[in-house]
Amino acid sequence: MTHNRRSFIKGGVAAFTVSFAAPAFLSDIARAQGARSRNLVVLYLSGGNDALSMVVPYGNAGYYQRRPTIAVPQGAVLQVGADAGGTNVGLHPRLQGLKRVFDEGRLAVIQRSGYPNSSRSHFQGTDIWSTADPSNPSGPGWIGRYLELLPQPIDPLTGWNTVRETPRTLLSRFVGVPAIPDPRTYAFSSPNTGNEALYARQAATRIASHVPVDRPHLSFVSATSRAAFETLDRVASVAAYTPTVTYPTTGLGSALRAVAGAMVRGIGTKVFWVQTGGFDTHASQDPNNANGAYYRLMATLDDALLAFYTDVRNQGLLNDTLVLQFSEFGRRVYENGSQGTDHGAASTMMVLGGGVNGGLYGTAPDLRDTPGNPTLESANGDVRYQTDFRSVYARVLDNWLGAPSTTILEGDFRNPGLTFI
Repeated sequence: MTHNRRSFIKGGVAAFTVSFAAPAFLSDIARAQGARSRNLVVLYLSGGNDALSMVVPYGNAGYYQRRPTIAVPQGAVLQVGADAGGTNVGLHPRLQGLKRVFDEGRLAVIQRSGYPNSSRSHFQGTDIWSTADPSNPSGPGWIGRYLELLPQPIDPLTGWNTVRETPRTLLSRFVGVPAIPDPRTYAFSSPNTGNEALYARQAATRIASHVPVDRPHLSFVSATSRAAFETLDRVASVAAYTPTVTYPTTGLGSALRAVAGAMVRGIGTKVFWVQTGGFDTHASQDPNNANGAYYRLMATLDDALLAFYTDVRNQGLLNDTLVLQFSEFGRRVYENGSQGTDHGAASTMMVLGGGVNGGLYGTAPDLRDTPGNPTLESANGDVRYQTDFRSVYARVLDNWLGAPSTTILEGDFRNPGLTFI
């Protein structure tokens, strides 16, 4: 195509017009992307977390009536005060690190988070929280839809999935997010070594650079391969990261160490997905003994999050970091015959970071089995939601990522009472 003064002026005017007339939300996103390197870490507790053992409503008599063998004793709870409903609550005794973060005002606890007619299915519940659409939980994820609004083309490392399977939350119609469980193994695979391996990578890179416009399928493969090659060296720099603290040798600890490394190296990632499992505690939940199943879950969570929090703070990145934690549902109010808890409804979300207005949001349920109890449902067997989880997403999108929550969530879920950021 030949460019001349007329075409330059025409193109220039068009570009100026598009820029000048860009919707306000695009400007907000551009500012959020460019002002500072803000990061969002989405932490998913897989299996349905028992929020009543994580944030214990020890001030409610019903808690001890409904859970005679697995309740956390009042004397062991890490007390954090009374919520807006006047119920004294506290953190699980193994969450000592998160208690410190709470005391520093950097941990928000959002009680009774959920949605109407909560699903008790792991698959459907996960899809609902992933898509933020209880009526049609089969489309792209809410983070995937956010990525679609970023100025295109976006960097292939804008998102980072730390598990092998891509979660629906990150699924998009046209934006891919790489799965990098271990940055040390994210490398060009070659049967050769030394210079021969280098030559092989250079040859593969040249092949991928050919993007035939008349062969769209081959063009897609080449473009995807080229994007992968462009990320190798940056991910390798993350693998070489030396943290300021010692991370626990758990899967969650390793994942958060990689996230911190990616932030410190400044490789351009905005959104991270981190996941830890084991929360489907139907039997032998045992939250009170060091070898108990739930106690160990809390230890894994607390040790990894405290290491991450301390590391990014030491690196001067805490104010640019936000961790959003959730699970696909809570568990039933009463314990079952196996000293565990079955699938329930509302749960607790947590938000952690340097820009967080910490504290207790929402109120604890009244767990007494009384007629007409407004905080329970399903014959007083489940916790009724108070805060729609999409309101929390909306706050993160609007106030942290600078993205239009009403567009991404396809509805207005903004809640002025949620002021955690």
